[in-house]
Amino acid sequence: MEAISTNKAPAAVGPYSQAIKAGNFVFTAGQIALTPEGELVNGGIAEQTEQVVQNLKAVLEEAGTTIHSVVKTTVYLAQMSDFALMNEVYGAHFTSKPARSTIQAAKIPRGALVEIDVIAVME
Repeated sequence: MEAISTNKAPAAVGPYSQAIKAGNFVFTAGQIALTPEGELVNGGIAEQTEQVVQNLKAVLEEAGTTIHSVVKTTVYLAQMSDFALMNEVYGAHFTSKPARSTIQAAKIPRGALVEIDVIAVME
């Protein structure tokens, strides 16, 4: 196993890695809408989803893969009523249509509206 870390995404704030490469897979930690400097982005669910995706892209790139190699995502929403707007941004990036679970979370860190983690394959 190999821990993955990049300064192009927010640093882990606890005893975990931004991602782990294990065999031919990359497992990311959940990403919220923090800038690489650690600030929550302004705006609503669309802006936050965009930042989350950019963070995931940076972590995956550091691991040596891309968003197009993602096979599974888990989306956590603070409010399921944000699903349609999140899905619009999500769909523009995850064009390979990986398997996905979406759930409403009771509370997401830092008051974020969305958190996403992914599993990608090395190609």
